[in-house]
Amino acid sequence: MKLSKNFVLSEIIRSNTAKRLGIKNEPTKKHMEGIQRIITNLVQPMRDSLGPIRISSGYRNPELNRAIGGSSSSQHCKGEALDLQFWQNGKMMNKLIYEWVLDSGLEFDQMINEFDFAWIHISLKKNKNRKDVLEAYKDEDGNTKYKYVDDIIIL
Repeated sequence: MKLSKNFVLSEIIRSNTAKRLGIKNEPTKKHMEGIQRIITNLVQPMRDSLGPIRISSGYRNPELNRAIGGSSSSQHCKGEALDLQFWQNGKMMNKLIYEWVLDSGLEFDQMINEFDFAWIHISLKKNKNRKDVLEAYKDEDGNTKYKYVDDIIIL
């Protein structure tokens, strides 16, 4: 199913874990609304500006989310979040996604620089978007932690 000029549903619901475990990772109509919203309002404009964007993780139903150890409140389960990567000339350039979102002025709920730009988590809700900018890191015990990025000015 085509979602936009450059994105199809299969890349949003693709999961090697789901395939391996036989989990049917199919979004409901409500989830589809969220998926369409984030593609139309954020990811397709990003793609138009930067070039090809890879979706490394998209929609996850609760069973898949549990299987990968995702947060029980993950916006991926609501069809509101995607993890993105951007490659340019054979080099991962995820910081360009991060900078583009901040410079674009487009609405978003959360953007997370995951582990020094290994990927960018981006979410968009129907309303009451927070424009939170965070950074994920591992603490001394190897647990994932998040901190707000304080020196960001969002227009």
